[in-house]
Amino acid sequence: MSLTLAERQAISAAARWYAALQSGAATDAERAAWNAWLVADPVHLQAWQRMTAVAEQMASVPGAVAAPALRGLERSRRQVLRSVMILMPAASLGWLSWRSDTPQQLFADFRTTVGERRQFQLADGSSLWLNTDSAVNLRYDGSQRLLDLLQGEILISTAPDAAQRPFKIHTRHGEVLALGTRFIVRTYEQNAEVAVIEKAVEVRMASAGAAIRVEAGQRLDFNKRSSGAVQRSDASVGAWQQGSIIAVERPLAELLADLSRYRRGVLRCDPQIARMKVSGAFPIDDTDLALTALESGLSLRVTRFSRYWVHVSAAAVAH
Repeated sequence: MSLTLAERQAISAAARWYAALQSGAATDAERAAWNAWLVADPVHLQAWQRMTAVAEQMASVPGAVAAPALRGLERSRRQVLRSVMILMPAASLGWLSWRSDTPQQLFADFRTTVGERRQFQLADGSSLWLNTDSAVNLRYDGSQRLLDLLQGEILISTAPDAAQRPFKIHTRHGEVLALGTRFIVRTYEQNAEVAVIEKAVEVRMASAGAAIRVEAGQRLDFNKRSSGAVQRSDASVGAWQQGSIIAVERPLAELLADLSRYRRGVLRCDPQIARMKVSGAFPIDDTDLALTALESGLSLRVTRFSRYWVHVSAAAVAH
């Protein structure tokens, strides 16, 4: 599949628009700007069709996002898969090894297994989403509302509390204080990160120090002793809640690492193709479909040695 520069730029723009509209925080002005972009050039419309094709196949595009003009597309499954992405070459290796449930996760108050996402309604009216392979303990008492994030990633929408108890997320690296907000916290072995969707939070590292305020549309990486700079969030933050990974010119190795969070076993790729840039919307409830899309659209070879061992390489050149 050979695309012009204008087509590549249009698909990257479409991915950004799709992420913004999927976030649930798009304003009327942003929707109007998207519509103006969509009708400004036929290439934009074609790019939007490519971006939404797989999502529409998976019935995951909200009605308010998909334009009426894009309904009723009749494509073969292979055409849909081939149209979802764009690439540019480079190099590196990405893979994620086997994961299994730990005792810590098994006995948590709230938990998900690999590939599972669940929503819980808390007693105070707050909403808790757990992403894949995540575990949380709940500690509510007369003075606090505390969630202990043992592993994985959560999305919180806090509710007002009549007793005005603070709402905190505890990780091994520090605490996040909600300021009437909607936000995501993800914990890793070496660090944690927070991304704010609405309002603000304050982050305090485990080794004390001044609290760092993070506003809507911003994110922060931190560990026990230090933090990075507050940065602007990727527009695709939280897309997993809607069942998608949204990539905007993302290295293939990073995309595969993200997909591997939603399946058990090993998913790896050759270093020669790992830095290919990919834009698209990929379903996380059917990672095999996402891999087939990559295989078809990028002329790659996905070798399935078993259900738990998958290797991605460049397709052999026919002579």
